[in-house]
Amino acid sequence: MEKEGSEQNSRFGTLNFERRNHLRCSVSLPVEYWQTVDSKSQLGRTGDISEGGILLYLPEEIEVGKNLILRLFIDSGVTFNSIEALVEVVWKSLSCGDNGEHRNGVRLVDISEKDMANLKNFINSLVDSKNSPKLDIPPRLLSSLGFKPPKGSF
Repeated sequence: MEKEGSEQNSRFGTLNFERRNHLRCSVSLPVEYWQTVDSKSQLGRTGDISEGGILLYLPEEIEVGKNLILRLFIDSGVTFNSIEALVEVVWKSLSCGDNGEHRNGVRLVDISEKDMANLKNFINSLVDSKNSPKLDIPPRLLSSLGFKPPKGSF
């Protein structure tokens, strides 16, 4: 007989429910960042974004709890816009990939209403494009625009 309050071994395993409050979209975007105590900026990129946080690939290791000022460059369809926010590193992992990038999860701490609206609009455009039907672009049009058409298209 088991003691009261002890954990039972499950025959079926456990479920891992998503704890995020916001939809996360995988997208690689350029970012410029700097630590709040240093004015020298560095370049990195996103791995995914949401209204609450961002996965960053950075060239240096940043400690958990550090604040960064982040400038995220997004494509608004017509021009590139930048969104600036104060973020906090909430987790980090070892360097990954051949180029020694460090993965960092950051949460948005302070962002202007305008920049948050731009971020929400950008995320919504990603979701909309993901849900919209795929349109086949004629290979000759791709070629005339300077893109390499898929093999076997002509």
